[in-house]
Amino acid sequence: MVFSSIVFLFEYLPVVLAVYYLVPAKWRNVWLFAANMVFYGWGEPVYILLMLFSIGINYAAGLLVGKYRGCARKKARTALGVNIAANLALLIFFKYFDLLAETLSLIPGVAIPKLGLGLPIGISFYTFQAMSYPIDVYRGDTEPQRNPLLFGTYISLFPQLIAGPIVRYKDVDDQLQSRVHSTEKFASGVCRFTIGLGKKVLIANNVGALWDVYAAKGAADLTVLGSWLGIIAFTLQIYFDFSGYSDMAIGLGRMLGFEFLENFNYPYISKSVTEFWRRWHISLSTWFRDYVYIPLGGNRKGLRRQLLNIVIVWALTGMWHGANWTFLVWGLYYALFLVLEKAFLLKVLERTPGVIRRLYTMLIVTCGWGIFQLNSLKAVAVYFKAMFGFGAGGLSDAGDLYYLAGYAAVLLAAALFSTDLLRRGWERLPQKVRGVLCPLGVCAILFLSTAYLVDSTYNPFLYFRF
Repeated sequence: MVFSSIVFLFEYLPVVLAVYYLVPAKWRNVWLFAANMVFYGWGEPVYILLMLFSIGINYAAGLLVGKYRGCARKKARTALGVNIAANLALLIFFKYFDLLAETLSLIPGVAIPKLGLGLPIGISFYTFQAMSYPIDVYRGDTEPQRNPLLFGTYISLFPQLIAGPIVRYKDVDDQLQSRVHSTEKFASGVCRFTIGLGKKVLIANNVGALWDVYAAKGAADLTVLGSWLGIIAFTLQIYFDFSGYSDMAIGLGRMLGFEFLENFNYPYISKSVTEFWRRWHISLSTWFRDYVYIPLGGNRKGLRRQLLNIVIVWALTGMWHGANWTFLVWGLYYALFLVLEKAFLLKVLERTPGVIRRLYTMLIVTCGWGIFQLNSLKAVAVYFKAMFGFGAGGLSDAGDLYYLAGYAAVLLAAALFSTDLLRRGWERLPQKVRGVLCPLGVCAILFLSTAYLVDSTYNPFLYFRF
């Protein structure tokens, strides 16, 4: 089930909210846990068992680590290590087994059949979320949760279950047990959810259709103009798709009394690649920083070790995104620019005009999305050749001009909405004006999004595959 669907908007969500506010407060987490299981098992009910297993092993690990961390540190480390290994084993088995089988089968005499298992939705997100809990217990950052219902509700919480943001237990511990509900908070959640819905349905879906046109073209048909049109469309699509989902997750959380941390902060206005990754998918970047980069030594062991740590973290970040070697290349691609910036390039950029810095960042990011989205290194090479004038398709053709004219308005609107200009303008308006415009805007976006969903079958969520 996806948020941007008629079933979710007009059947599942109204029932969940109605029952949630009708039952006594002590039963709300029980109802929420049941609703989480229905949401997760909507398309593949068998994976509810996987979710329950993940909840069980991490709940038990938290108790064991909490029991031994003060008096028998070695036992606590052993319990934590076994838990991390079990979580990673599940992730590797479901997500990477076929890639490993295919790669190892290239060795003469080795033939490992693929299993062709369906990828459990959101397994990368909730696995990392679950793993962070016993690690934080071991570090003393949080206390073990002894109520399995509360812990299960945390792991399976449907607003951010399948595409983040990655929520750490210590950030919602108090909210799981007692959270604030108010009309103002609920209304804020509705507004935030609707903004995310509009981002996803009205912008991401429309520019995504343009990307699909050019992603399907062969080498002979890709022109310079067309290839840039396509990759710019995807650059905008993935931002509005993923940030829209995060907005919807944060909004749904508020409707249920939760406050989740922000996951995006206008990344496309960044002036360096380093800044970009402080603004894009903040919960994932923070997770890798706190649970991989800092334990490796961070920046405490000299520049060379710091640069090596950056490469390791970004190789893992790339592979986290998918079972394809293009993701590893994508991660190493970003590691290269982050290393260069850390070594000397940031100092050069500081002396460069802001517009040049933004153009540099967006060029790196846009090309990075090409590596990220195309399904093979050969396809990446073909597409990049066309982008930089070395392809067989020439500069442009009539089709490019047709699509440019047809999509110019939505591309310009998307580019504008990806900056903070409208937010700053909105904040300058008097409170009374905003109080009138906000509900009108919410109704308009909901109406237009619903009309689009009723009329269209194109509604992918890009990050569900992770």
